[in-house]
Amino acid sequence: MQTLPVKISGDSMWPNFIDGEVINFHKYHGEPIDVGDVIVFPNPFNTQILLVKRVVNINDNMCVVEGDNPDPTASTDSHNFGPIDISSIVAFRHNHIAE
Repeated sequence: MQTLPVKISGDSMWPNFIDGEVINFHKYHGEPIDVGDVIVFPNPFNTQILLVKRVVNINDNMCVVEGDNPDPTASTDSHNFGPIDISSIVAFRHNHIAE
């Protein structure tokens, strides 16, 4: 499976992913996505920027995503732009929580 290294920028996924950390994700080719998975997708407000968020709900072909940071102001996510289409996923990591 091909991987895509992604550098975490910001604190939206803290404490599971740390600002500046490089995480290897699997390139997405239509695999099933589950609640709890972490996905990489273009920011709906600026598609030149990739976002890393956790899937919290799936309905039809749409995912609701949120950052892991308990501070709700720390993440631009589905609270700001609504659900994202599964077809926009670039890469994923199954249900990763730092141990």
